[in-house]
Amino acid sequence: MNIAVVGGSGFIGNFLIEELLSAGHRVVNFDIQHPKNPRVTHVYVDVTNFSKLTIAMASQWDAIYLMAAVANVDHFFVNPVEAYKVNMDRVINVLEVAKRYKVPRVLYASTVWVYELANGSDLDETSPLLLQNVNHLYTVTKLAGEMSAISYNRLYGQEFTILRFGIPYGPGARMGTVITEFVRRALANKPLIIHGEGSQSRYFIHVADLARGCVAALQPRAANQTYNLEGRQKVTIREIAEIVQREIPGTVIEQVAARKGDFTARKISYNKAKTELGWEPKVDFWQGLTDYIQWYRENSSR
Repeated sequence: MNIAVVGGSGFIGNFLIEELLSAGHRVVNFDIQHPKNPRVTHVYVDVTNFSKLTIAMASQWDAIYLMAAVANVDHFFVNPVEAYKVNMDRVINVLEVAKRYKVPRVLYASTVWVYELANGSDLDETSPLLLQNVNHLYTVTKLAGEMSAISYNRLYGQEFTILRFGIPYGPGARMGTVITEFVRRALANKPLIIHGEGSQSRYFIHVADLARGCVAALQPRAANQTYNLEGRQKVTIREIAEIVQREIPGTVIEQVAARKGDFTARKISYNKAKTELGWEPKVDFWQGLTDYIQWYRENSSR
């Protein structure tokens, strides 16, 4: 297939491109930054500039992956206007480009954060999302992106696939996430900061597993469907800190006030992706975390 990846120079995007190339697809990356793989065709374009994006993507595509986004929730808290504009503009711009060029499918990277709007503990793609439960602008933009994709399908027939990513980790992860910050601080002989009791739980997913799920979603049966690409192992922030402390002796753990609007992990089923796409996470979290610590030791100075 001819695949366009919008935002393929980011953490997940780079892994996605490698997975697409391994599967034999032809890939072009549209981003304001260069991808890690120099063999990938790269087109410099700002996804929030509709005119330039329309010109840059003038071609025949079998699918477009929309990966570009402001993903740091802290950035949303500090710079809400800028972050909100980026995350909203990118979706409508890509959907409109796809409509104009008759692209068969847009695959939209969403997040399991949208389940903050749901009630209950065991959730799947059919769980109702209640607007009165919203607690973060990041979640608002991701859910609005999903609604935009569905609306373009109902209004114009533009096919979509929504992929709700679990919290990713692995080599090349952006700084600012809990795992990257813990490892960075520990190796710099700085204390690990835990917000609240550290009992907040997560289901992290390795970036390689996410990339596999994204490629699996190219299957015809994934058209106009939503899938959770979630991890399978529940861990707490304190458990992660303690593993980092064990792997990097001398590390100190400090506790501070809880963070507003923090994500509360609940069991989110990936059974639909397993049943329909043949996908499930493979990387064991604790092994993946240990591997990441080793990777960071070897690459942090580069």
